[in-house]
Amino acid sequence: MAIAGTSNLSADLKFGTISPRTVVDAVGDGSAGRAAFVRQVAWRDWYAHLLAEIPTLTTHAMRSRYDDIEWRNDPTEIVAWKDGNTGIPVIDAGMRQLLATGWMHNRARLLCGSFLVKNLLVDWRIGERHFRHLLVDGDVPQNVGNWQWVAGAGPDAAAYNRIFNPVIQSRRFDPEGIYLRRWVPELAGLDDEAIHAPWETAAAGLFAPATGDYPPPIVDLAESRTRALAAYAAANDRANAATRGGS
Repeated sequence: MAIAGTSNLSADLKFGTISPRTVVDAVGDGSAGRAAFVRQVAWRDWYAHLLAEIPTLTTHAMRSRYDDIEWRNDPTEIVAWKDGNTGIPVIDAGMRQLLATGWMHNRARLLCGSFLVKNLLVDWRIGERHFRHLLVDGDVPQNVGNWQWVAGAGPDAAAYNRIFNPVIQSRRFDPEGIYLRRWVPELAGLDDEAIHAPWETAAAGLFAPATGDYPPPIVDLAESRTRALAAYAAANDRANAATRGGS
C-alpha cells in the first residue's frame, strides 16, 4: 500500500477525461498482468450496466435477505471510523488518507469497508454514502457495487463469512509499516512488527510511551467477527424460514 503501484486512472475514467476503450487499447493483453488489468476495466463497465438494469442497488441489497440484517449502527463508532480513530492502524491510515486526499488505495478500501460492515456491524449504505461524498473517483455504480461486494449482499459477492483480518492484511501489504507511519504518525516509534497491532505492545506495558495519544481498538477483532457471522446467519435463517413458509 505504500508504493505507487496503481494506475491512478480512476478519477479520469469517472470524469471521462480518458475512455475505457483508450485504456484497454493502450494496455493490451500481452501478459498476465496486462490481461488482469483489462479485466478490472471490464469489471467497471459491468457494474455500470448492472446499476442501469437494477437502479435499486443504491438502496437495497441485490441479495434481498441481507436487507434484514440487524445492524448496530453505533454513532460513536461510525464517527471514529470516519475520522480514522478506530485504534486499528491500517483502518485509520486508510480513512485518514481518504480525508486528506479524496483517494484511498484499493486494498485499504477493502479493509475499511469490511471493518465497518463486519466488525462494527454498520449498514453498508452508510459507508457507501461516506465514500461517495469524499472520493475524487466516487462513481456511483462502482461504489455501490463494491460496497455490496464487501457486504456479501450483491452479485458475485464475497461470501458473508469472508471477513478481512486487518492486522494480517496490514502485515502482508505494508510489511515495513511505511503506509502506517505516513498516515498514523502517532505510531512512528513502534517497530515494523508492533506498528500493525499496538495493543499487543500495550499488553506488554509499552503502549503509552510508544504511541502517544493513539486510541486502543474500539472493538475486539475476534469477538466482532463472531458477532457479524451470527448476525448474517440469523438473516439467512429468517429468509430460509420465510421461503419454507411460503412454499
